[in-house]
Amino acid sequence: AYLDAVDNLKSAEDFFTSKRIGKAGDDALKRVDELLRKAAAELENEFSRVLSECSKPVELEQLLKCLPSRSSAKDSAESQPNPGAVLSLPTLIDPRYVPRLSKLAQKSVQLGCHKQFVKIYRDTRSSTLELTLKQLGVEYVTAEEVQTAQAESRDAKITHWIRCLQIAVKLLFPSERALCDQIFEGKHAWKDHCFAAATSKSLLNLLSFGQAISKSKTSPDKVFLLLDMFDRTLELQSEVEAVFAGDECAENRKSASTLVKCLAQAAKKTLIDFKDSIVKESPKNTSTDGDVHPLTSYVGNYIKYLMDYQSSLKLIFQESSNGDGTKSGLVSEISGLIHAVETNLDVKAKQYKDHALGILFLMNNINYIVRSIRSSEAKDLVGDDWIQRRRRTVQQHATQYKRVAWGKVLDCLSAQGLTSSVGSATEGIAGSVGSIGSHSSTTSTSVIKARLELSFNAMCTLLCLFWCFFLAISFMVLLSNIIRFKSFNKQFEEVCQTQMNWAIPDKELRDNLILAVAEVLLPAYRSFLKRFGPLVENSHHASKYMKYTPEALEQTLGNLFAKKLPQ
Repeated sequence: AYLDAVDNLKSAEDFFTSKRIGKAGDDALKRVDELLRKAAAELENEFSRVLSECSKPVELEQLLKCLPSRSSAKDSAESQPNPGAVLSLPTLIDPRYVPRLSKLAQKSVQLGCHKQFVKIYRDTRSSTLELTLKQLGVEYVTAEEVQTAQAESRDAKITHWIRCLQIAVKLLFPSERALCDQIFEGKHAWKDHCFAAATSKSLLNLLSFGQAISKSKTSPDKVFLLLDMFDRTLELQSEVEAVFAGDECAENRKSASTLVKCLAQAAKKTLIDFKDSIVKESPKNTSTDGDVHPLTSYVGNYIKYLMDYQSSLKLIFQESSNGDGTKSGLVSEISGLIHAVETNLDVKAKQYKDHALGILFLMNNINYIVRSIRSSEAKDLVGDDWIQRRRRTVQQHATQYKRVAWGKVLDCLSAQGLTSSVGSATEGIAGSVGSIGSHSSTTSTSVIKARLELSFNAMCTLLCLFWCFFLAISFMVLLSNIIRFKSFNKQFEEVCQTQMNWAIPDKELRDNLILAVAEVLLPAYRSFLKRFGPLVENSHHASKYMKYTPEALEQTLGNLFAKKLPQ
């Protein structure tokens, strides 16, 4: 009835405006205009009263009811809606009052006071939406506030923020858009303007947390949080574009897309900073047993986890194939991380005083990298050629280790060394004896007979001397072989004692390396026993010098690198 009265006044205004009927008509028009101004004020008050009374923050329970049922217990635990399900929008205002608000809004157009109605709607609905998000725990956040938060608290806040972002984009903003469309029916420019104004501050508050996270201090683990946030904001981007359609909502769309870009840039920078920090990691921070370095295992697991975000990372790094067949983007970043680790490992290996231990350290770490890549999706990125090259590097380190660590032991088993000097002495004595015989052959029989007759006792003395010299030579040969056995025992035991405390955590690599050493050492030792053993085994305390059988040698080798042997 009140709106009908306003219509009558409006008709009267039109009548008196179109028909000039003297002073009485002017007075009537003035009176009508005065009444219309009062009516407009009353309509504004009524619009504000009804809208304020009906605009209440939406309770969390109501929002949760609007979410689709979970597809599994896991989904329920993570509070993630089923992506394929249809959402039911929450009711923001009692439907009974929406037609009245719509009529009031329409009447404001006729009275020319629609701008004030728009302001009322913007202020009322904006504050209500802010209160709704505040109840969910969404408020404006600065980078400083995020930076001072504990890691556990920050992670929990990120999970909660992602949840709130989904609720806002999927439920609250679409509901606000629908309400605005109903109240300002047919007035497209006003609808978009009202909706953009009503949601602008809430959207900025919601996005402020993401912006603060992207601008806060970086750490390697932070990249996974950034990628989670990037994934969720990117997934919601199409819905953001849809709900904030129109020129009036351009700034809202820009704010949302800017956050996606900021998160992508922050993730990219975090990976680049991590790569730089790997190269700069202190070279003195090494293990005493040549085990896999914590940095190596960290990066190996880091790359595995990165592969869970492979599609997102490809978007961030804009991976593409070059004309020469090489790849850039994500492949380059993964290869760069591995190269940084390898560079750091080379520097660390040089810090070992024992060269063999440095080689073992490189072998362990490169092997760990290869196994980590082969067991993850990264193997498809780097390719088989890369893996084969690194496996050859591991084999080269194993070969170099055998040469450096066991070279002195194998030298003790060679045909050169102590016996060569003994052999030379024996050859010298034999030559002396031969020269005596040769000299004697040139002497005439008569002279020899005369000398024998005159010097029989001297000849006996010479024979005795020869026999003593022969015994001395035999003793020297025995002694030299005893020394050789003692030298081998000492070298072998020193190497084994040292390497008992070294580590090869990969059982397969450990077994293969021990086998490779045994394949070189055992045949050489058997040949050594066959050649020099008979000269020693008949001596007193032979077991003291010949301490090892080939079987005992093999058993001792099997106990190497047992410090950190996997159980």
